[in-house]
Amino acid sequence: MKTRGISRIAQLRLQRQRIVGAGFDSPGQVVSWLGAIQAQDYAASLWAIGLRMREATRAKVEQAIAERRIVRTWPMRGTLHFVAAEDARWMSALMTPRVIAASKARLLREFGLDDAVLARCRKVLVKALRDGQSLTRSDLYATLEKAGITTGKQRGIHITGRLAQEGLLCLGPRADKQPTFVLLEEWVAAHRDMERDQALAELARRYFFSHGPATTQDFAWWSGLTLKDVRLAIQLVGTDLEQETIGDRVYLHAGDAIATNEGLRAPQLLPAFDEYLVAYKDRSDALEARFSRQVIGVNGLFNAGLVIDGRIVGTWKRSLGPTGIVIELSPFRALLKKELKALDSVARRHGDFMGMPVRLRRAE
Repeated sequence: MKTRGISRIAQLRLQRQRIVGAGFDSPGQVVSWLGAIQAQDYAASLWAIGLRMREATRAKVEQAIAERRIVRTWPMRGTLHFVAAEDARWMSALMTPRVIAASKARLLREFGLDDAVLARCRKVLVKALRDGQSLTRSDLYATLEKAGITTGKQRGIHITGRLAQEGLLCLGPRADKQPTFVLLEEWVAAHRDMERDQALAELARRYFFSHGPATTQDFAWWSGLTLKDVRLAIQLVGTDLEQETIGDRVYLHAGDAIATNEGLRAPQLLPAFDEYLVAYKDRSDALEARFSRQVIGVNGLFNAGLVIDGRIVGTWKRSLGPTGIVIELSPFRALLKKELKALDSVARRHGDFMGMPVRLRRAE
Protein backbone atom coordinates (compact mmCIF):
# COMPACT_ATOMS: atom_id res chain seq x y z
CA MET A 1 0.00 0.00 0.00
CA LYS A 2 1.66 3.26 -1.14
CA THR A 3 1.05 6.96 -0.56
CA ARG A 4 2.91 9.18 -3.05
CA GLY A 5 5.78 6.70 -3.14
CA ILE A 6 5.90 6.25 0.63
CA SER A 7 4.74 3.05 2.30
CA ARG A 8 1.85 3.33 4.70
CA ILE A 9 4.04 1.97 7.49
CA ALA A 10 6.68 4.68 6.94
CA GLN A 11 3.99 7.33 6.62
CA LEU A 12 2.41 6.48 9.94
CA ARG A 13 5.69 5.94 11.81
CA LEU A 14 7.11 9.28 10.68
CA GLN A 15 4.00 11.01 11.96
CA ARG A 16 3.44 8.95 15.11
CA GLN A 17 7.05 9.44 16.17
CA ARG A 18 6.66 13.18 15.45
CA ILE A 19 9.58 13.21 13.05
CA VAL A 20 7.24 15.06 10.69
CA GLY A 21 4.06 16.97 11.42
CA ALA A 22 3.24 18.54 14.75
CA GLY A 23 6.26 18.66 17.04
CA PHE A 24 6.29 19.02 20.80
CA ASP A 25 7.07 22.11 22.87
CA SER A 26 9.28 20.49 25.49
CA PRO A 27 11.78 17.62 25.87
CA GLY A 28 9.59 16.10 28.57
CA GLN A 29 6.66 15.86 26.17
CA VAL A 30 8.82 14.12 23.56
CA VAL A 31 10.20 11.54 25.96
CA SER A 32 6.85 10.88 27.62
CA TRP A 33 5.15 10.37 24.25
CA LEU A 34 7.72 7.86 23.01
CA GLY A 35 7.92 6.13 26.38
CA ALA A 36 11.69 5.82 26.25
CA ILE A 37 14.47 7.03 23.94
CA GLN A 38 17.65 4.98 23.61
CA ALA A 39 20.48 7.09 24.99
CA GLN A 40 23.85 5.35 25.27
CA ASP A 41 25.11 7.88 22.71
CA TYR A 42 24.48 11.05 24.70
CA ALA A 43 24.91 13.60 21.90
CA ALA A 44 22.76 11.55 19.51
CA SER A 45 19.98 11.18 22.06
CA LEU A 46 19.82 14.96 22.56
CA TRP A 47 19.18 15.39 18.82
CA ALA A 48 16.65 12.52 18.88
CA ILE A 49 14.64 14.66 21.29
CA GLY A 50 15.34 17.96 19.53
CA LEU A 51 14.25 16.88 16.06
CA ARG A 52 10.80 16.04 17.48
CA MET A 53 10.32 19.52 18.95
CA ARG A 54 9.01 22.69 17.33
CA GLU A 55 11.79 24.97 18.54
CA ALA A 56 14.66 23.04 20.04
CA THR A 57 18.17 23.75 21.16
CA ARG A 58 20.69 21.48 22.79
CA ALA A 59 20.69 23.82 25.79
CA LYS A 60 16.92 23.43 26.16
CA VAL A 61 17.17 19.64 26.21
CA GLU A 62 20.05 19.70 28.69
CA GLN A 63 18.07 22.11 30.86
CA ALA A 64 15.29 19.52 31.07
CA ILE A 65 17.88 17.00 32.32
CA ALA A 66 19.24 19.43 34.90
CA GLU A 67 15.70 20.25 36.05
CA ARG A 68 15.02 16.50 36.48
CA ARG A 69 12.16 16.45 33.97
CA ILE A 70 13.80 13.66 31.97
CA VAL A 71 16.15 11.04 33.39
CA ARG A 72 18.90 8.97 31.79
CA THR A 73 18.94 5.48 33.25
CA TRP A 74 18.66 1.74 32.46
CA PRO A 75 14.91 0.93 32.44
CA MET A 76 14.89 -1.76 29.73
CA ARG A 77 17.07 -4.24 27.80
CA GLY A 78 20.08 -3.36 29.96
CA THR A 79 20.56 -0.24 27.83
CA LEU A 80 20.64 3.46 28.67
CA HIS A 81 17.45 5.37 27.83
CA PHE A 82 15.88 8.72 28.54
CA VAL A 83 12.52 8.43 30.29
CA ALA A 84 10.22 11.02 31.80
CA ALA A 85 11.07 11.49 35.47
CA GLU A 86 7.67 10.34 36.69
CA ASP A 87 8.00 7.13 34.62
CA ALA A 88 11.47 6.04 35.73
CA ARG A 89 10.45 3.89 38.68
CA TRP A 90 7.42 2.05 37.35
CA MET A 91 9.12 1.35 34.02
CA SER A 92 12.20 -0.08 35.75
CA ALA A 93 10.05 -2.14 38.11
CA LEU A 94 8.19 -3.60 35.15
CA MET A 95 11.03 -4.32 32.72
CA THR A 96 14.31 -4.76 34.60
CA PRO A 97 13.55 -7.92 36.66
CA ARG A 98 13.90 -10.06 33.55
CA VAL A 99 17.21 -8.39 32.65
CA ILE A 100 18.50 -8.86 36.20
CA ALA A 101 17.52 -12.54 36.25
CA ALA A 102 19.09 -13.18 32.85
CA SER A 103 22.41 -11.59 33.82
CA LYS A 104 22.74 -12.99 37.36
CA ALA A 105 24.72 -16.12 36.46
CA ARG A 106 27.09 -14.19 34.17
CA LEU A 107 27.78 -11.51 36.78
CA LEU A 108 28.71 -14.22 39.27
CA ARG A 109 30.72 -16.34 36.82
CA GLU A 110 32.68 -13.59 35.06
CA PHE A 111 32.84 -10.81 37.66
CA GLY A 112 32.34 -12.49 41.02
CA LEU A 113 29.31 -10.31 41.77
CA ASP A 114 27.22 -12.37 44.15
CA ASP A 115 24.48 -11.11 46.47
CA ALA A 116 26.94 -10.36 49.27
CA VAL A 117 29.23 -8.22 47.08
CA LEU A 118 26.30 -6.33 45.59
CA ALA A 119 24.95 -5.67 49.07
CA ARG A 120 28.30 -4.12 50.03
CA CYS A 121 28.22 -2.00 46.86
CA ARG A 122 24.77 -0.70 47.75
CA LYS A 123 25.81 0.19 51.28
CA VAL A 124 28.96 2.02 50.14
CA LEU A 125 27.23 3.99 47.40
CA VAL A 126 24.17 4.95 49.43
CA LYS A 127 26.50 6.42 52.03
CA ALA A 128 28.55 8.26 49.40
CA LEU A 129 25.60 9.63 47.44
CA ARG A 130 22.99 10.40 50.08
CA ASP A 131 21.84 13.98 50.77
CA GLY A 132 22.09 14.99 47.14
CA GLN A 133 25.69 14.04 46.45
CA SER A 134 26.83 12.98 42.97
CA LEU A 135 29.90 11.16 41.68
CA THR A 136 31.47 10.85 38.25
CA ARG A 137 32.12 7.30 37.13
CA SER A 138 35.82 7.51 37.99
CA ASP A 139 35.07 8.93 41.45
CA LEU A 140 32.41 6.29 42.04
CA TYR A 141 34.88 3.56 41.12
CA ALA A 142 37.46 5.11 43.45
CA THR A 143 34.90 5.06 46.26
CA LEU A 144 34.24 1.37 45.70
CA GLU A 145 37.95 0.59 45.47
CA LYS A 146 38.58 2.38 48.77
CA ALA A 147 36.00 0.08 50.33
CA GLY A 148 37.86 -2.96 48.98
CA ILE A 149 35.56 -3.62 46.00
CA THR A 150 37.51 -3.95 42.74
CA THR A 151 36.10 -2.27 39.62
CA GLY A 152 38.64 -3.11 36.90
CA LYS A 153 38.11 -5.21 33.77
CA GLN A 154 34.51 -4.01 33.25
CA ARG A 155 33.46 -5.00 36.79
CA GLY A 156 32.56 -1.42 37.69
CA ILE A 157 30.31 -1.01 34.67
CA HIS A 158 28.38 -4.11 35.63
CA ILE A 159 28.06 -2.97 39.23
CA THR A 160 26.60 0.42 38.29
CA GLY A 161 24.37 -1.10 35.62
CA ARG A 162 22.96 -3.66 38.03
CA LEU A 163 22.31 -1.11 40.78
CA ALA A 164 20.62 1.20 38.28
CA GLN A 165 18.40 -1.65 37.09
CA GLU A 166 17.43 -2.26 40.71
CA GLY A 167 16.33 1.38 40.96
CA LEU A 168 19.11 2.53 43.29
CA LEU A 169 21.12 4.68 40.88
CA CYS A 170 20.53 6.83 37.82
CA LEU A 171 22.58 9.39 35.92
CA GLY A 172 22.37 12.92 37.25
CA PRO A 173 23.91 16.29 36.36
CA ARG A 174 26.92 16.68 34.09
CA ALA A 175 30.27 17.60 35.61
CA ASP A 176 32.85 18.92 33.11
CA LYS A 177 31.00 17.11 30.32
CA GLN A 178 31.06 13.85 32.29
CA PRO A 179 27.87 12.19 33.55
CA THR A 180 27.49 11.67 37.26
CA PHE A 181 25.66 9.07 39.31
CA VAL A 182 23.03 9.97 41.90
CA LEU A 183 20.47 8.12 44.02
CA LEU A 184 17.29 7.70 41.99
CA GLU A 185 14.97 8.17 44.98
CA GLU A 186 16.57 11.55 45.71
CA TRP A 187 17.01 12.73 42.12
CA VAL A 188 13.44 11.86 41.10
CA ALA A 189 11.03 12.75 43.87
CA ALA A 190 7.79 12.60 41.87
CA HIS A 191 6.73 9.27 40.43
CA ARG A 192 3.71 7.22 39.50
CA ASP A 193 2.79 4.05 41.36
CA MET A 194 1.23 1.35 39.20
CA GLU A 195 0.05 -2.19 39.64
CA ARG A 196 1.69 -4.58 37.17
CA ASP A 197 -1.31 -4.90 34.84
CA GLN A 198 -1.74 -1.13 34.78
CA ALA A 199 1.96 -0.71 33.94
CA LEU A 200 1.74 -3.30 31.16
CA ALA A 201 -1.23 -1.54 29.60
CA GLU A 202 0.39 1.89 29.90
CA LEU A 203 3.63 0.73 28.29
CA ALA A 204 1.81 -0.93 25.40
CA ARG A 205 -0.35 2.12 24.85
CA ARG A 206 2.68 4.41 24.77
CA TYR A 207 4.58 2.16 22.39
CA PHE A 208 1.87 1.48 19.82
CA PHE A 209 0.51 5.03 19.88
CA SER A 210 3.95 6.55 19.29
CA HIS A 211 5.75 3.81 17.32
CA GLY A 212 2.92 2.16 15.40
CA PRO A 213 2.31 0.48 13.10
CA ALA A 214 4.30 -2.20 14.91
CA THR A 215 3.96 -5.91 15.56
CA THR A 216 3.79 -7.82 18.83
CA GLN A 217 7.35 -9.02 18.12
CA ASP A 218 8.48 -5.40 17.73
CA PHE A 219 7.01 -4.50 21.11
CA ALA A 220 8.58 -7.56 22.73
CA TRP A 221 11.99 -6.56 21.32
CA TRP A 222 11.67 -2.92 22.40
CA SER A 223 10.45 -3.64 25.91
CA GLY A 224 12.33 -6.86 26.63
CA LEU A 225 9.09 -8.39 27.94
CA THR A 226 8.01 -11.95 27.21
CA LEU A 227 5.52 -12.55 24.43
CA LYS A 228 3.07 -13.71 27.12
CA ASP A 229 3.30 -10.33 28.85
CA VAL A 230 3.16 -8.52 25.52
CA ARG A 231 -0.08 -10.27 24.54
CA LEU A 232 -1.56 -9.52 27.95
CA ALA A 233 -0.54 -5.87 27.66
CA ILE A 234 -2.23 -5.58 24.24
CA GLN A 235 -5.34 -7.27 25.60
CA LEU A 236 -5.44 -4.81 28.51
CA VAL A 237 -5.26 -1.82 26.15
CA GLY A 238 -8.22 -3.24 24.26
CA THR A 239 -10.10 -1.26 21.65
CA ASP A 240 -7.78 1.75 21.88
CA LEU A 241 -5.54 -0.14 19.43
CA GLU A 242 -6.44 -0.82 15.82
CA GLN A 243 -5.25 -4.01 14.13
CA GLU A 244 -4.31 -3.82 10.47
CA THR A 245 -2.81 -6.34 8.07
CA ILE A 246 -0.21 -4.77 5.80
CA GLY A 247 1.51 -7.19 3.44
CA ASP A 248 1.78 -10.46 5.32
CA ARG A 249 2.08 -8.98 8.83
CA VAL A 250 -0.41 -7.88 11.44
CA TYR A 251 0.32 -4.42 12.83
CA LEU A 252 -1.11 -2.45 15.72
CA HIS A 253 -1.39 1.32 15.96
CA ALA A 254 -3.53 4.12 17.34
CA GLY A 255 -5.93 4.03 14.42
CA ASP A 256 -6.77 7.75 14.34
CA ALA A 257 -6.93 9.52 11.00
CA ILE A 258 -3.88 11.19 9.45
CA ALA A 259 -4.37 14.94 9.45
CA THR A 260 -1.95 15.84 6.64
CA ASN A 261 0.69 14.38 4.34
CA GLU A 262 2.86 17.49 4.66
CA GLY A 263 6.56 16.83 5.14
CA LEU A 264 6.44 13.08 4.58
CA ARG A 265 8.88 13.18 1.67
CA ALA A 266 11.26 15.67 3.26
CA PRO A 267 14.76 14.35 4.00
CA GLN A 268 15.61 13.76 7.64
CA LEU A 269 18.94 13.52 9.47
CA LEU A 270 18.21 10.99 12.19
CA PRO A 271 20.75 10.44 14.97
CA ALA A 272 22.49 7.18 15.81
CA PHE A 273 20.21 4.73 17.64
CA ASP A 274 17.10 6.68 16.70
CA GLU A 275 13.78 5.10 17.68
CA TYR A 276 12.71 5.16 14.02
CA LEU A 277 15.03 2.21 13.44
CA VAL A 278 16.17 0.75 16.75
CA ALA A 279 12.68 0.33 18.24
CA TYR A 280 11.64 -2.52 15.92
CA LYS A 281 12.76 -6.12 15.71
CA ASP A 282 12.06 -6.18 11.98
CA ARG A 283 13.62 -3.08 10.41
CA SER A 284 12.97 -3.95 6.77
CA ASP A 285 10.22 -1.34 6.49
CA ALA A 286 12.85 1.39 6.85
CA LEU A 287 16.08 -0.30 5.79
CA GLU A 288 16.86 -2.53 2.82
CA ALA A 289 18.77 -5.69 3.71
CA ARG A 290 21.59 -4.84 1.28
CA PHE A 291 22.36 -1.67 3.25
CA SER A 292 21.93 -3.14 6.71
CA ARG A 293 25.62 -3.62 7.51
CA GLN A 294 26.39 -0.02 6.54
CA VAL A 295 23.85 1.24 9.07
CA ILE A 296 24.08 -1.40 11.82
CA GLY A 297 27.62 -2.55 12.54
CA VAL A 298 28.67 -6.04 13.59
CA ASN A 299 29.09 -4.64 17.11
CA GLY A 300 25.44 -3.61 17.23
CA LEU A 301 26.14 0.11 16.88
CA PHE A 302 23.57 2.06 14.86
CA ASN A 303 24.92 4.82 12.64
CA ALA A 304 23.11 8.09 12.05
CA GLY A 305 20.68 7.66 9.17
CA LEU A 306 19.77 9.81 6.17
CA VAL A 307 16.06 9.23 5.54
CA ILE A 308 14.17 10.09 2.36
CA ASP A 309 10.62 8.91 1.65
CA GLY A 310 10.67 7.03 4.94
CA ARG A 311 13.64 4.85 3.90
CA ILE A 312 17.22 5.02 5.09
CA VAL A 313 19.22 5.91 1.98
CA GLY A 314 22.55 6.74 3.57
CA THR A 315 24.41 7.64 6.74
CA TRP A 316 25.93 10.87 8.02
CA LYS A 317 28.53 12.06 10.48
CA ARG A 318 28.91 15.34 12.32
CA SER A 319 32.25 17.03 12.96
CA LEU A 320 32.50 19.97 15.36
CA GLY A 321 35.16 22.57 14.59
CA PRO A 322 36.11 26.02 15.85
CA THR A 323 34.12 27.71 13.07
CA GLY A 324 31.07 25.45 12.97
CA ILE A 325 29.72 22.02 12.10
CA VAL A 326 30.46 19.90 9.04
CA ILE A 327 27.85 17.26 8.22
CA GLU A 328 29.35 14.61 5.96
CA LEU A 329 26.84 12.62 3.92
CA SER A 330 27.45 9.04 2.78
CA PRO A 331 24.41 8.26 0.59
CA PHE A 332 23.78 4.81 -0.84
CA ARG A 333 22.59 6.34 -4.14
CA ALA A 334 23.00 9.56 -6.07
CA LEU A 335 20.97 12.33 -4.49
CA LEU A 336 18.71 14.50 -6.64
CA LYS A 337 19.25 18.25 -6.78
CA LYS A 338 15.94 18.86 -5.02
CA GLU A 339 16.94 16.42 -2.28
CA LEU A 340 20.27 18.18 -1.74
CA LYS A 341 18.48 21.53 -1.62
CA ALA A 342 16.07 20.17 0.99
CA LEU A 343 18.98 18.74 2.97
CA ASP A 344 20.51 22.21 3.22
CA SER A 345 17.44 23.30 5.15
CA VAL A 346 17.54 20.19 7.36
CA ALA A 347 21.22 20.78 8.09
CA ARG A 348 20.55 24.40 9.04
CA ARG A 349 17.93 23.20 11.51
CA HIS A 350 20.53 20.95 13.11
CA GLY A 351 22.95 23.86 13.21
CA ASP A 352 20.32 25.97 14.97
CA PHE A 353 19.86 23.16 17.50
CA MET A 354 23.59 23.14 18.20
CA GLY A 355 23.89 26.95 18.06
CA MET A 356 26.58 26.78 15.34
CA PRO A 357 26.82 27.42 11.59
CA VAL A 358 26.74 24.25 9.51
CA ARG A 359 27.69 23.08 6.04
CA LEU A 360 27.09 19.85 4.13
CA ARG A 361 29.79 17.77 2.51
CA ARG A 362 29.66 14.58 0.48
CA ALA A 363 31.99 11.85 1.80
CA GLU A 364 34.93 11.11 -0.45
